[in-house]
Amino acid sequence: MTEKQLLELLHKTLAENLLARIQDPDAKSADLNVARQFLKDNHIDALPADGSPLADLVKSLPDFNDEDADLVQYDIAKHIQHGDKRVIVEAFRGVGKSWITSAYVVWLLYMNPQLNILVVSASKNRADDFTTFTLRLINEMPVLQHLMPRTDQRQSKISFDVGPAAASHAPSVKSVGVTGQLAGSRADVLIADDIEVPNNSATQGMRDKLSEAVKEFDAILKPDGRIIYLGTPQNQESLYNKLPDRGYKVRIWPARYPNEDQLVSLGDKLAPKIRKEIADDAELLGKSTDPKRFTDYDLAEREASYGRSGFALQFMLDTRLSDAERYPLKVSDLVVMDIPTSEAPDKVVWASGEQYVVQELPNVAFNGDYYHKPMHISSQFEEYSGSVMSIDPSGRGKDETGYAVVKMLNGFLYVRRCGGVD
Repeated sequence: MTEKQLLELLHKTLAENLLARIQDPDAKSADLNVARQFLKDNHIDALPADGSPLADLVKSLPDFNDEDADLVQYDIAKHIQHGDKRVIVEAFRGVGKSWITSAYVVWLLYMNPQLNILVVSASKNRADDFTTFTLRLINEMPVLQHLMPRTDQRQSKISFDVGPAAASHAPSVKSVGVTGQLAGSRADVLIADDIEVPNNSATQGMRDKLSEAVKEFDAILKPDGRIIYLGTPQNQESLYNKLPDRGYKVRIWPARYPNEDQLVSLGDKLAPKIRKEIADDAELLGKSTDPKRFTDYDLAEREASYGRSGFALQFMLDTRLSDAERYPLKVSDLVVMDIPTSEAPDKVVWASGEQYVVQELPNVAFNGDYYHKPMHISSQFEEYSGSVMSIDPSGRGKDETGYAVVKMLNGFLYVRRCGGVD
């Protein structure tokens, strides 16, 4: 018998054995999954012929039409499935971020039951809710029955295995709080669902602690793994605003189509779908991006109840208004320019447009707060009308003596020199 004949016999015997196993009334979900993988590896597809079990299964699935394809939820799902290895999904409250990601987790396990998924949230209960819903999807959808945990596997809301999964220290899906026992966990995909909430980000100390805690994710992740953040920023110094410096890509879906000022603030973080729809129809500005779920009237009611700052955070994913109320001093209120020592322009016009941002100076303030150059300077110069020097003596420790020289002209204050303020 030649080698080719031997391989053909082996392939035939394997196929016949698998056929016998899945035709057995006592066939287990693991047997069905092995047979499915065998067909997939041999590039065997099936068309749903009328009256066949496959056709009946297809008819039981919900209809999908072109109108549904334009929904925000499908755009989010597409980005979660095909996005970068490290992504941050920021979408308005109630859009279904967690629901969509639970479905994505189920799809991952359907395609590869050997994966390990770790769900981390600000609280343990929130993470448990995610895994509980994911397990219910598996238990209640007929097409996923082969993924149901066996009696000898883990099957709690804290952690569970899927039926075809091989023995492993790490469960198929596990939930944990961000302050819980992260060390020792291993995951192919890590879902950080609402990792930042008001209770753990109200102060700078809390935000620093949270920022350090999430660094553990890199030690948990397996090679070629993915980290997906789902959340809503709570302030301008939000963790989600800092993570891009660590290599994460941010994608934002606001509840309303943003205005021109918000478009500048969101920049390339705004979902391309939203930006394209605005470019195609300028009348969409200010209207709901998901009118089937949140009508314009409903959003107006929520804005009145939340207040401008709360609505901007929870539904527009815009932190500027919240922090503008808490931190009124902004470097964007300054005008940066070169002027002589003894005289200054008679009139200076301030502007905040993107074209007036001083790109050469590093941003030392909050994210999105930049130095600006003047929009216009009059040609007439005059001598300063007054000059003041203020000194702040040094205290104990590393505190330095600070000083500032400020001159005045026509209601403008010119900071000529300053030091000791590092």
